[in-house]
Amino acid sequence: MDAIGELTSVLGGRSARWLVTGGAGFIGSHLVEQLLLLDQEVVTLDNFATGKRRNLEDVEQIVGPSRWARHTLIEGDIVDADVCRRACHGIDYVLHQAALGSVPRSIKDPISSNLANVNGFLNISFAAKEASVRRLVFASSSSVYGDNPELPKVEERIGAQLSPYAVTKYVNELYASVFGRCYGLHAVGLRYFNVFGARQDPEGPYAAVIPRWVRAMLRQESVRIFGDGETSRDFCYVLNAVEANLRAALTDNPAALGQVFNVAYGTRTSLRDLYELLCGKLEQAGTLLGIARPEFAPFREGDVRHSLADTSKAKRLMGYRGVYDLNKGLDAALPWYVQEFHERATPLQRGT
Repeated sequence: MDAIGELTSVLGGRSARWLVTGGAGFIGSHLVEQLLLLDQEVVTLDNFATGKRRNLEDVEQIVGPSRWARHTLIEGDIVDADVCRRACHGIDYVLHQAALGSVPRSIKDPISSNLANVNGFLNISFAAKEASVRRLVFASSSSVYGDNPELPKVEERIGAQLSPYAVTKYVNELYASVFGRCYGLHAVGLRYFNVFGARQDPEGPYAAVIPRWVRAMLRQESVRIFGDGETSRDFCYVLNAVEANLRAALTDNPAALGQVFNVAYGTRTSLRDLYELLCGKLEQAGTLLGIARPEFAPFREGDVRHSLADTSKAKRLMGYRGVYDLNKGLDAALPWYVQEFHERATPLQRGT
């Protein structure tokens, strides 16, 4: 049985009401999907600033009409406190994913990042407290570790944050801790490490590296590597993040409450090695007809040089398994990538 399958027994046949903020986004839509497959009641709150209606349409197709009937969409913004109160009404568990992501975007526009990521988090936290939810699980980020060179990254030791985005996520952790002490809100934070998978947006300057590179390769476009190619990341398949969210929400271990956990696989891969791995998998799939060597560009401001998670705390306190490594995750995601970026592309985009 895989890690997600185990959660069926964890639920024990119980049904609960879940709020997923940012449920039309990449990770959020996977949470909505898995919860509906587990026959839960799910409310999505999204303003569609970065989330996509098509993601929810994909989920509807996957889960089928009877399970989709358990889903409610609230179109609204977490910066609106009234919207947050309405969304939290009658909710048992809140999975807070809504945010303005991206280090470069936050450097370009720190005001918007703070408004969504800090003010929005405060609104959701207060609404969750007022609604007496059982648990608030929220998305933090490995960017919180900042300039701490220590590897692997251990939750209790961080450095100076290198971007406004990293600051907003650290502030979320501080607020969650204060809400626990002041109001008794049971909150758990998850520091994501480079999550990837289906439905991840390859568009724009803030897109994650894997979908952006895969699309470029499938369309025989140049791949750009920032830096010398030795920058490394702990890539985490999206189902690991789903598992961590559900375990954080459902754990009955009091020692896990009020904690922040790394969510990753626990190995690191250089950008050069990632490039070669992607080329090999696309060649095996028969979709890569040839591609120029990658182009190198200067390091980006605010980027962390190396990232590697110690996941032992999550495993010890809430039973996290994180069974998908980079290779297994890419195999699972590849069919979606090929369909999305190759089969749906025009002949000109495919190079044919």
